[in-house]
Amino acid sequence: MIGLIDTHTHLFCEEFDDDRELALIRAKQAGVSRMFMPNIDDTTTEALLGMCDKHKECYPLMGLHPTSVDSSWEERLSKVEKVLRSGRKFYGIGEVGLDLYWDKTYENEQKKAFKTQIEWALELDLPLIIHSRNAHKELMECMSPYRESQLRGIFHSFGGDIGEAENLLEFKNFMLGINGIVTFKKSSLPETLSRIPLERIVLETDSPYLAPVPHRGERNESAYVISIAEKLASIYKMPTEEIAQHTSVNALKVFLNAG
Repeated sequence: MIGLIDTHTHLFCEEFDDDRELALIRAKQAGVSRMFMPNIDDTTTEALLGMCDKHKECYPLMGLHPTSVDSSWEERLSKVEKVLRSGRKFYGIGEVGLDLYWDKTYENEQKKAFKTQIEWALELDLPLIIHSRNAHKELMECMSPYRESQLRGIFHSFGGDIGEAENLLEFKNFMLGINGIVTFKKSSLPETLSRIPLERIVLETDSPYLAPVPHRGERNESAYVISIAEKLASIYKMPTEEIAQHTSVNALKVFLNAG
C-alpha cells in the first residue's frame, strides 16, 4: 500500500521554523509517506537541501519561481542551475512557469526563464512542476512547441474550468495538481473534476499556502493533504483510501525515479 503523497509542499520555508519537525510528524501520522519539495529561488536552496538531507521522505526539486524573476533574473537563474548541476540528486525542475497576477513588468523575462527550465527538464529527463496564475493563454503559447515531446510533469495548483483542463491534459504526460482550492465553498473545481479522469490527478498542499477546509485561514501543512483526498472521495464517489492509492500511483508515474 502506497501512502499519501504530497506532490508540492514548502515545509523548508520560514513559516515552519518554529515547528518543522512537528509538522513532519503530523504528516506521517496522517499517512503521508513522501513529500516533494519544489524550490522557490536562489535564496531558498540551502534551506531546501538541508531539510531533504535530514529527512528521507522529503524529495528536492530545483527551479526558479516566476515571481522571483526580476531585473537580475539571469544571475538568479544561473545560481539555481549551478545547484541543479552540482551532482546532487533532484526529482524534478520546479517550481517554474508564469505568474501575471501580481505584476507583468517581467513577463518576457518570465517566459525566457520558463523556456530555459523546460529545456533543463528535457535534457535531464526530469518532471516539470508548472506554476501558472492569470497566464493560461501565455502558458499554452510557451508549451505549444513541446506538445509531442517527452516532457512530463504536473500543472500545479489547478483551479480552472473544464476548457482550461482540457487544454492542459492535451499534454499527455502531465497531471493536474489539486490542492485546498477544491474544498473552498465557492470553488467550481469539484464540478470541473467530475469530468476529469482520476488517472490525471495528483494531490498537493502547496503548504504553507491554500490550507483546505476545515483549516482554511490557517498555515497549511502536508498533513492536511488528507482533507483534499476526502473531498475528492466525495467527488469521485469512492473511499478515501482508494483516492489516496490512485493519486499516489499517479504521482510516482511522474516522479519515475523516486524510490
